[in-house]
Amino acid sequence: MGLFVIISSPTGGGKDAAINNLLKIFHGSVRLVTTTTRAPRPSDKEDTAYNFISREEFENKIKEGYFLEHNNCVGNYYGTPKEKLKNLLEKHRLVLTNLDVNGKKAMDKAGVEHLSVFLLPENIDTLKKRVSKRGGMTKEMINDRIALAQKEVKQAEIYDFKIINYEGKLDETIKKIAEIIQDALANRQPVDKK
Repeated sequence: MGLFVIISSPTGGGKDAAINNLLKIFHGSVRLVTTTTRAPRPSDKEDTAYNFISREEFENKIKEGYFLEHNNCVGNYYGTPKEKLKNLLEKHRLVLTNLDVNGKKAMDKAGVEHLSVFLLPENIDTLKKRVSKRGGMTKEMINDRIALAQKEVKQAEIYDFKIINYEGKLDETIKKIAEIIQDALANRQPVDKK
């Protein structure tokens, strides 16, 4: 079985950028794509970080038991496909995903073994600027996300590692996460490489 790594941060905290860079660093790594009902942003590509579906389709999948975990975040559903995670862990040495705090807690409750990293913002003002620059959100949506971010930062203590992602220093953040993952992989039993 591969190593499952959860990377969380508040909105605009750099989790997707970190995962994209880590996928380039680690051979045999793959991203677990999250399913969501939120509207795609201008930079989003289907089935890269998110699989976008309708609210009705998501709710049907909940009833079918399709998700290992799911939750509603500022009016949109997000969920982790159960079988997809299992299959990826069987075939890859490293599976990376981005989850919010509730998703991480659900993984803990379900007993899913994982390594968790929380990317902290250097401050809330910097985070708000990052979120505003991304586009695709109203001022009200941005304010809701920042309010949620402040709550999430307070829960970072439940993570294995906490790293401050300083503005303009993403390379340093990625290097720190890569070292953590490398140590974890070195201390694991060998995995069949397929």
